[in-house]
Amino acid sequence: MINGGLPEFFKIVDASAGPVTSSGGVTCDYVSLKNVHRAWIVASFTQAVGHATVISPKQASAVAGTGVKALTAAGPGWFNEDTAASDTLVAQTAATTYTVTNDVKKKIVVCEIVPGQNMDINGGFDVLGCTISNSSQASNFVSVVYILETRYPSATPPAAITD
Repeated sequence: MINGGLPEFFKIVDASAGPVTSSGGVTCDYVSLKNVHRAWIVASFTQAVGHATVISPKQASAVAGTGVKALTAAGPGWFNEDTAASDTLVAQTAATTYTVTNDVKKKIVVCEIVPGQNMDINGGFDVLGCTISNSSQASNFVSVVYILETRYPSATPPAAITD
């Protein structure tokens, strides 16, 4: 049982600067995972037309997006590909990127990242980012947040948007 509030144990960071409309994909902000045990990327979006959309977690060596590369190991993910019909997240095969179906529906994708397992921590890659690619098709309406499980719970967890 957790004794404390959600913000004491989990830092929630707006990764996409609020909901955005994009016809060329979205590059999210980068956050430091130095004080983080586990992180989740939560992408919520609606596709305007049917096309495959790829969610790609990225690692970097600084929050400025320095040395960006793909994750070194697959992490678990969950999809709800039609939030109007269900609130169930369905587990996916662990992957370094996730692709949702090409139908026009509101969707939620959750990707879990454990820095010591999915990232090149020893190589200096302790920063998380994400891209949402839609093959330059018609607009997606996208909102992405990072949920960061802090290593040391606090009334005011340390900033994640600085190195």
